[in-house]
Amino acid sequence: MLDDDIGQPEECVDSDTDISLLSRRQFSGLAASALAATQFVGLSAADTSVNKDGLESTSYTVTGLKEPAEILVDQWGVPHMYAEDVEDIAFVQGFNAARDRLWQIDLWQRRSLGKLSEALGEEWIEHDRAAQLFSYRADIDDEWEAYGPDAESIATGFANGVNAFIDQTKADPDLLPIEFKALDYQPRYWNPADIVRMRVHAITLNVSSEVQRAITLREFGEDVERVRQWLNPKDWEIEIPDGLDLDVIPEDVLDVFSEATMSHTSISFDEDDVRNPDMLEDLSVVTNSCGGDEEERLNESDLMDMELPTASNNWAIAPELTETGRPILANDPHRAHNVPSLRYIAHISAPEFDVIGAGEPGLPGISIGHNGHTAFGLTIIYIDQQDLYVYETNPDDPNEYRYGDDWEAMDIETETLDVRDSDEREVELKFTRHGPVIYEDPEENIAFAVRTVWTDPGTTAYFGGIGYMRAENLEEFQAAMEGDLTEEMKGWGAPPENQVAADTEGNIGWFPGGRTPIRPNWDGLFPVPGDGRYEWDGYLHQSNLPREINPDRGWVASANQYNLPDDYPVDDPPIGFEFSAPYRYQRISEVLEKFDEENKHSLADSTDLQTDLLSIPIRILTDALAETDPNEERLLEAREWLIEWDNVLDADSGEAALAEVWFENHLQEAVTIELIGEEAFDHIGTGDIQAILGAVADPEEYFEEDAVATRDELLLSTLREAIDEVEEILGDEWDEWEWGDLKKAFFEHALSPGIDETGERTLNVGPKPMGGSGYTVGNADYDEDFQLVSGASWRMVIDVGEWDNALAMNVPGQSGDPESPFYDNLLDMFVEGEYFPLLYTREAVQDACVMRINLCPQHDY
Repeated sequence: MLDDDIGQPEECVDSDTDISLLSRRQFSGLAASALAATQFVGLSAADTSVNKDGLESTSYTVTGLKEPAEILVDQWGVPHMYAEDVEDIAFVQGFNAARDRLWQIDLWQRRSLGKLSEALGEEWIEHDRAAQLFSYRADIDDEWEAYGPDAESIATGFANGVNAFIDQTKADPDLLPIEFKALDYQPRYWNPADIVRMRVHAITLNVSSEVQRAITLREFGEDVERVRQWLNPKDWEIEIPDGLDLDVIPEDVLDVFSEATMSHTSISFDEDDVRNPDMLEDLSVVTNSCGGDEEERLNESDLMDMELPTASNNWAIAPELTETGRPILANDPHRAHNVPSLRYIAHISAPEFDVIGAGEPGLPGISIGHNGHTAFGLTIIYIDQQDLYVYETNPDDPNEYRYGDDWEAMDIETETLDVRDSDEREVELKFTRHGPVIYEDPEENIAFAVRTVWTDPGTTAYFGGIGYMRAENLEEFQAAMEGDLTEEMKGWGAPPENQVAADTEGNIGWFPGGRTPIRPNWDGLFPVPGDGRYEWDGYLHQSNLPREINPDRGWVASANQYNLPDDYPVDDPPIGFEFSAPYRYQRISEVLEKFDEENKHSLADSTDLQTDLLSIPIRILTDALAETDPNEERLLEAREWLIEWDNVLDADSGEAALAEVWFENHLQEAVTIELIGEEAFDHIGTGDIQAILGAVADPEEYFEEDAVATRDELLLSTLREAIDEVEEILGDEWDEWEWGDLKKAFFEHALSPGIDETGERTLNVGPKPMGGSGYTVGNADYDEDFQLVSGASWRMVIDVGEWDNALAMNVPGQSGDPESPFYDNLLDMFVEGEYFPLLYTREAVQDACVMRINLCPQHDY
């Protein structure tokens, strides 16, 4: 398994080249062999040497490893890790995650476990209390068994690996990430159980929507609610559960829940938090940001406050439709963007398995990738995994709530929080039989609690991947998803996913998975009384979810759209009604349908589709615009300009600039107001895009009188406003407009709001012109300042069976260390829609290796 021969570089740079003096733009063009001879900053704690081939080799002696192990880092920053058993490879994965992302994974764990105030002070006490309410608190043995027989061993190895790197930072503080120094605190040591006690980072539905629906219905009625949120099926009847009084639901009922589940991008720091700003002056970085003056730099701080939707794409193509004669599998999960990246690409190889792909850096295993037998990729499917319960509390004792004909006592636990620069604080946590209590009003004798799958064993987000990442074919993959590998195994828990998979036998399949509550007498769209009338009746066995294996069309795909088959019993039991808009899937489908046994699909076709920027919503608009008859010369010119255009949101497209400003800044609001009025608009904001585009494409269904004329007036009046806005920003010469002059890819570090401009230039990445939108397959959603906020957290396209042909992309880079050459080396490739090889075989990895890290066990004799 372990190999001393890395190979002879074909060419070298001078051996005394210091990479700290190279900008990351210069770095990105260096060949692998040149990098091999380059000194890497930040790895001086251990024994470092350069072998006869010019390859840098660093050795660490660590406690907790049984046998020697190694990490080969390729020229794109992907670590390929090799060890002799399962626990050792988990150790190496944990050590390496800490090597590249220690501050990120420490911050995420503190956020999820309710440990932020320990490091950052009393302003985080309310968050920590909320997070601890939703941490896993049940039996830990049941939790381990839910994932499979070696889950505890894997988590233990990973935690020990993280701790081993923390030990290295104690021995050599130069290894400690700069953020710890700037904020003046130390990383926590990891406990294996903490890995699975973290729950609040899972993407699950639908408590917030229940509350929004209840309040909207209370204040404005069903017509407004159907504009606010599209339901699937479209004609699903909205029924208020018997016994629910909409008037008792306060506007702030979810404040505690929102604290607990805040996005990882929501944590930022101001000047008071950054206690040692001078530390940033010592970084050996020229620049990684194009921003120099205030006009070039974007408004970064707004990103931290946004709650972003989730979207993703995946597909698998059967061998009879591919040029290779093997399946092709593609996946690009979409999440909020920042720096470091949400995803981390890793290759973990041991005798028991050999898996490469991506996951979240603080979690063992690989949830998206392949294992040399089976490839797998995921998107969210919107199974409803939450409910809000409303309780009548006892006027004589607010810690009791009515259940049936009796009063039932809440469980009350007290936790002690360590608080930086302050005394310890005791916080009280209350639970009903359904879950954490998030709101109480003793004067009104009312309380609210959340029931969620999180409280049950086996629902740590993405940790279920350790089961299916070893599947040697689709049958084993399906068994792992359904929990049929052991008697105690629960199957995939959270978040709910559309999994697609393909194996070397030529099979492809779609496998939805996720813990699915059985609601025998309600649909989950509203809060419900917690008095015993509305109880989950266990979970639907995952074999009862729809499946599709080797369909006649020759491909499977998902993009978070409503994809329950026509013959699936949507009400027996109801599993969810709130899906993403169908436009990305529609585009994927219309592209894939063009391929057949004569016109076959290639890897390049899949990369082209992943970065496809044709917008179906904009195409709907321009089709409708073609039906109008403007009586102004400028509007007539704009109409002809847009309807002759291909609706592709390229960064250099002037039409894209006008179309997106028109749609996002003007038309959506105008149509929503026309449908529901100003007062309701002030409450819900812009309506669901499917309602808006429905009104544009089929006005007679949505507008009462003079429907087509009303639609046309909305189109033309808002187009006029959009022209004015773009001319004000980009000038009067339409042929000089470019979408990328407005839309930028910019990745902001959490420290950015609290440091000076020089520090921002060091830590932030971008801006770079970038095309696309939130509705293109090449997903690139943006905020009101046209700044990229979410999209592909990583991309992969896999030639199933010829694994070294696989392609991948992360952004802005693999490392969280601003001094690392892998901090933002992938940015330019990402915005241009390019890829790098996701190498798998030992020979290919060695040829691309630029750095070797040896891990040696510390033996006590």
